[in-house]
Amino acid sequence: MFSMRSFAFGLFRKLNTEYFLHMNFAVLQFPGSNCDQDCVHVMRNVLGHSASLVWHKDNSLAGFDAVLVPGGFSYGDYLRTGAIARFSPIMAAVQQFAANGGPVLGICNGFQILCEAGLLPGALIRNRSLQFRCENIFLKTLTNDSPFTSLVPSDKLMRVPIAHGEGCYFADEVTLEKLKSNKQILWQYVDANGEATELSNPNGSLFNIAGICNEARNVAGLMPHPERASEVLLGCADGKLIFESLISSLQNRTVAKAA
Repeated sequence: MFSMRSFAFGLFRKLNTEYFLHMNFAVLQFPGSNCDQDCVHVMRNVLGHSASLVWHKDNSLAGFDAVLVPGGFSYGDYLRTGAIARFSPIMAAVQQFAANGGPVLGICNGFQILCEAGLLPGALIRNRSLQFRCENIFLKTLTNDSPFTSLVPSDKLMRVPIAHGEGCYFADEVTLEKLKSNKQILWQYVDANGEATELSNPNGSLFNIAGICNEARNVAGLMPHPERASEVLLGCADGKLIFESLISSLQNRTVAKAA
């Protein structure tokens, strides 16, 4: 007799062989988004999952397994980066999605939007140099205890590009200490030796912070662009580890629910 439980465990054992759990990603699109198509390409064509653009005026995320908030210049970065986008109708759905435990990843402008929306603590302000920085940097993953970092080897330094003018992460002392004690700092800017130095910090972020997660660990944001470093053709595929971690987490959760 068919048993969903036995099927689920069999699926878990063969997750990386015959069976493939298909995930569906929402990629938000605001006026001024410019990395939305990059995210769709990586999820569909590089990793083989479904990804659909969700317009900022939509108000539902039904049927999606995860949400990606991409980079760009939403609403032209008027007022502050992400300050207008946080009021888009879709953000109410994102907040509910996150409250229900759904994973949300904000990249660059997406990180800024999540902070403005209160889904992540702190803020992103002007780079210390007051210059737009566009270059490759090294990222160190500080913890594997998140859906976004679980598959990143502990000794792996990721080479990922940045492209931002307001990427300096700032938070008050209490918030910063809380991020450290809760291991919510997922990524730091480091040099080629893995040291978090002043020279390796491209924007002046406190504690060389490149990305963080919320207390529940299902919402994360980072300023570097992993979607621009997910194919060898582009010179580096290190960023793919972040998306693969998220996919693995979603697949494991799906199997656990089925069991």
